Amino acid sequence: MKSRFAPSPTGYLHIGGARTALFAWLWAKKTSSKFLLRIEDTDQERSTQTSVDAILDGMEWLGLDYDEGPIYQSDRTERYNEVINELLSNGKAYYCDCSKERLEKMRENQIAKKEKPKYDGCCRDKALKNGVIRFLNPDDGLVVFHDFVKGEVRISNSELDDLIISRTDGSPTYNLTVVVDDHDMEIDCVIRGDDHINNTPKQINLYKAMGWPLPEFAHVPMILGSDGSRLSKRHGALNLLAYRDEGFLPEALLNYIVRLGWSNGDQEIFSVEEMIDLFELKNINNSPASFNQEKLEWINQSYIKSTEINNLVENLKWHLNNLNINLDNGPNIYELAESLRERSGSLVDMAQSCVMFYCDFDAFDSVQANKVFNTNSKPILEDLVANLNSINSWTAENIHSVIKIICEGHDIGFGKVGQPFRLALTGNGKSGSIDISAQFVGKERTLARLEKAIDWINSNS
Repeated sequence: MKSRFAPSPTGYLHIGGARTALFAWLWAKKTSSKFLLRIEDTDQERSTQTSVDAILDGMEWLGLDYDEGPIYQSDRTERYNEVINELLSNGKAYYCDCSKERLEKMRENQIAKKEKPKYDGCCRDKALKNGVIRFLNPDDGLVVFHDFVKGEVRISNSELDDLIISRTDGSPTYNLTVVVDDHDMEIDCVIRGDDHINNTPKQINLYKAMGWPLPEFAHVPMILGSDGSRLSKRHGALNLLAYRDEGFLPEALLNYIVRLGWSNGDQEIFSVEEMIDLFELKNINNSPASFNQEKLEWINQSYIKSTEINNLVENLKWHLNNLNINLDNGPNIYELAESLRERSGSLVDMAQSCVMFYCDFDAFDSVQANKVFNTNSKPILEDLVANLNSINSWTAENIHSVIKIICEGHDIGFGKVGQPFRLALTGNGKSGSIDISAQFVGKERTLARLEKAIDWINSNS
């Protein structure tokens, strides 16, 4: 058994496409089947290598591994022509040389008569040898099929068009290639967006014309924005890899998109193993799902807090590399990530929080420095240097003890010590617990930054 994901490389992989890929991948895993990736690149004018790369990179980032592929339709033109010629030979396809003007006038007349616009079969009985090639759709009867999501679907053949299966330049069209590919590649279950459901009856008639067995179908409803309109960039319908760039864990995104139209009771958080175990096509909702950026961010934060540390760091490293952070020039990244995960909303947040531990800064934030560094804070900073320098075991506990001693010695509250210490340590006054931060900054770097703060006061007093 086999399922497939078959994107067109005419744009980036987005949330809707990723969800379709995930559902097809889960079905394959659940049924111990194979999962195939096919690149439908017959539209040579719009297909780009950049889009192909984005699809492949997106699938890899999400961890949606495929057993076969990527297979490119552009490599299979000879096979498509073979099937088209067979349909022509069997009288199940014909050439059509109707002009664009005639087709437009025909359509206008049908609309005026309140008829469903479709080709009128003008060229069916002509002995033509050029033009487009149309499939001879049956005039009578019904196309009936069961859809895992929509239930039973019934369409009268009288409503269907003699669809074009080959263009004037000889290139095959989508409805022909997808049928040939799904048959040749032995696809058992076609899982795709419900924007394709109007094509399915036409494709079923092509299957029947060739005498081929039918696959099963599942047409997944579209994803809408939070305002109920079609999902667009303003709702967050970004290139899938933009979510990686914004600091989302791939498992968090998978968890979020699997819940867009599919559910298992009220459960919100799923491991990939749970998704596979629980997934059923019949549990996909027939109604459109709504994209919610806030919920996605909440799920991502949940994953950052709970995901296995090696996996967390592996994903974090991509962001650290973007910031040119040398992990050899600072603390153990696994220990640091463990300390930062509770207060990090995204991997971008976490990576930016890491900078102070691996990179020295050139200057203090001027607004903060003018506010915090003064003649009152100078003796506190000097006491911090003297006392911290005597610590043999550089731990957060020992650093905290020093801060406590200085508070008692100056008869001041923790904030009076913590505020100048934090600014000296970070350059901008932003960090988590000051003692833990100092531990990860390290003794030598901490003392150097305190001295730098004292020098600033000397220079500006």
